[in-house]
Amino acid sequence: MSKVISHSLFTDFDIDLFKAGKHFRLYEKLGAHLIEVDGVKGVYFAVWAPTAQSVSVVGDFNFWTQGEHLLEVRWDSSGIWEGFIPNVEKGSTYKYKIQSNNGGIITEKADPFAFYCEKPPHTASVVWDLEYKWKDKNWMETRQNHNGLDNPYSVYEVHLGSWKRHADGNRFLTYLEFAEDLVNYIKETGFTHVEFMPIMEYPYDPSWGYQLVGYFAPTSRFGNPQEFMFLIDKLHEAGIGVILDWVPSHFPDDAHGLGFFDGSNLFEHPDRRKGYHPDWKSLVFNYGRNEVRSFLISNALFWLQHYHADALRVDAVASMLYLDYSRNEGEWEPNIYGGRENLDTISFLKEFNEAVYSNFEGVQTIAEESTSFPMVSRPTSVGGLGFGMKWMMGWMHDTLDYFKKDTVYRKYHQNDLTFSMTYAFSENFMLPLSHDEVVYGKKSIAGRMPGDEWQKFANLRLLYGYMFMHPGTKLLFMGSEFGQSSEWNFEGSLDWHLLQYPFHEGVKKLITDLNKLYKTQPALHEKQFSPEGFEWINYSDHQNAVMSFIRKGNNPKEDVIVVCNFTQVVRPNYRIGLQKKGKLTEIFNSDATIYGGSGVLNPKKLLIEAMPYDGRDYSTELLLPPLSITVFKIG
Repeated sequence: MSKVISHSLFTDFDIDLFKAGKHFRLYEKLGAHLIEVDGVKGVYFAVWAPTAQSVSVVGDFNFWTQGEHLLEVRWDSSGIWEGFIPNVEKGSTYKYKIQSNNGGIITEKADPFAFYCEKPPHTASVVWDLEYKWKDKNWMETRQNHNGLDNPYSVYEVHLGSWKRHADGNRFLTYLEFAEDLVNYIKETGFTHVEFMPIMEYPYDPSWGYQLVGYFAPTSRFGNPQEFMFLIDKLHEAGIGVILDWVPSHFPDDAHGLGFFDGSNLFEHPDRRKGYHPDWKSLVFNYGRNEVRSFLISNALFWLQHYHADALRVDAVASMLYLDYSRNEGEWEPNIYGGRENLDTISFLKEFNEAVYSNFEGVQTIAEESTSFPMVSRPTSVGGLGFGMKWMMGWMHDTLDYFKKDTVYRKYHQNDLTFSMTYAFSENFMLPLSHDEVVYGKKSIAGRMPGDEWQKFANLRLLYGYMFMHPGTKLLFMGSEFGQSSEWNFEGSLDWHLLQYPFHEGVKKLITDLNKLYKTQPALHEKQFSPEGFEWINYSDHQNAVMSFIRKGNNPKEDVIVVCNFTQVVRPNYRIGLQKKGKLTEIFNSDATIYGGSGVLNPKKLLIEAMPYDGRDYSTELLLPPLSITVFKIG
């Protein structure tokens, strides 16, 4: 029998932290680590399997033979099995063969802490390292200037498997190819951040990455870990922040995954009412178990530390917060106070956010939370969950419902748009038009717009303009920025050929200019989460389906005036009230011909008169283009 040498990377303090749920660097200890012991190179393996009777490392170096390399269990009741195997090299494939004390059940599992995995459909872990020479020191030292809540934050959401593919055989691009094509495209269109849908290893393509198995491994579909690091490095070099989708809400029950890991409910909650997700037919983490909390928070910090991620967008937070989420009566159990909130989850999310913000400068966490759960993006010190931002799902639903209506009916539904301002500052909101809005028969964003082709694209330009002028940060799913006509198909490339047509190219130009406007006009971002940054001029002109408002920053001289015309009727001599004298200059018009519009523009300078209107002492008359948003400054 080949020898496993007794060795440990754990100190007693490590074990105490692990048991207490306070060890947030577990990836430095558990998993497979290339080290040298007594002058001999090899790999130290460590795995948490407290219900195991025995644990073998099986791999290509021992012909996958159970019992050939048996790990030793630690004496301290931590449930950790460990040992050093000489001469195992980087690139070796392996799994853990676990014989359980629970009825002798045998499982064969991928390493929960593996840094690299075989390319699906293969399922073994791969011995790897994290060595990489980063070149983004300048970005890391100054990213608070790009990533702070008072800075422009315009996110391009990307599914790497379907952003673009090679024409020959429909094959994936590689991380190295993305480092050129994707980086240049984001830089061209002006987005400040890219959000990658889950990049961690996942076995099933139709899950889009939301059913994770390799929590510490970027998917091998596009290359190795260092190549993914290179992609992030190039994004940072281009001044683009990186947001990673993170999925602590559930995981699949694949045989090689975390489920029933050591013949027991190790990672998942043992009560199916809390440990099984009926929507996704997946398993739910046991947030009340200390070692599981250590695993998850370690995972979050791992991506921020070793991959220089600038933010984590946390998926499906609502499903975590409520015990009755997608469950019928009798399928859930109230908490100790009789409520529906999952108290373990609340405690976990607070601890996760505290760990992230206390360990890393200039980062953000963003919650995809679809309910009115209070204080999601408020500090834990005042009772909040501690996230930096929260998706504004209500704005998204109300706005898309409004825009799909024929213009003749919009005057009856203006409250759908104005309602968001009644709660816009209760959280730090991000406005999402995400992948979820372009699948399952919902149509593409462009496909939802009413009217003939011209009206569809005018409505689309108006929608995007309204989104960028509304308080809050922005997120747009790939393809939407050029008016993708069809629903998103994860099995193929975006319809890049559409950019040969003027309307589609015009939408792309519009998004590019909106990103520029958002970045260069302080009033659009400095107070984007404060009621001081917004003021209505007139929200009650339902009859004309027109609304107007002011966006404000730190300097009143930089105020921006926004007017939206939600019908195709051109409105000359449309008067709005203003707060001071001067001249009004149009700085953006979604009806400009370069965007595919009809070219109805205002004169270069509009005189503001001492004529009271809209409750203000001054006013001016505008020319409102059809289905348009126009933006002005006083100067």
